[in-house]
Amino acid sequence: MKRPAPEPVQVVKQRRDAALSKLVHGVPYIRFLGIEFERRGDELTAILPFNDMLIGDPRLPAIHGGVTAAFLEVTAIIELGWSVLWSKIESGQIDPETVDAKHLPRLPKTIDFTVDYLRSGLPRDAYARARINRSGRRYASVHVEAWQDNRSRLFAQATGHFLMPPPDA
Repeated sequence: MKRPAPEPVQVVKQRRDAALSKLVHGVPYIRFLGIEFERRGDELTAILPFNDMLIGDPRLPAIHGGVTAAFLEVTAIIELGWSVLWSKIESGQIDPETVDAKHLPRLPKTIDFTVDYLRSGLPRDAYARARINRSGRRYASVHVEAWQDNRSRLFAQATGHFLMPPPDA
């Protein structure tokens, strides 16, 4: 019995990136802020491209605190949603080519979210990564860190707790 030849890696990557794009662009607020996600394997980096509308105080100038908090929260929520979608893609429950609004996982709901503003967000691109500390059937805990030019010089970090949607939803 002959096994079928594996698909080219680039084809698999394109399908996974398309599934991630559908997950991210399914939320209008993410599109409004212009947040994008870059995927390396199962690790995501959120990117908030600088835009003048993000400035809160033009005298400083600094990114608005609400934008910073939203960026961190969106990063956490998409990380949780992607972890569910990724596991379904890897287990073969979902074909990445057929991912559409009907097949996307419901996103978790925020229970609480605490932001630590460590320094002003400068008028430039920002990056963030989320780490899932615990994810169960009903509850998840996530830590998020945001930086601009230097990953070791965070400008904000956050911890959030989320209500996970039922697995069959």
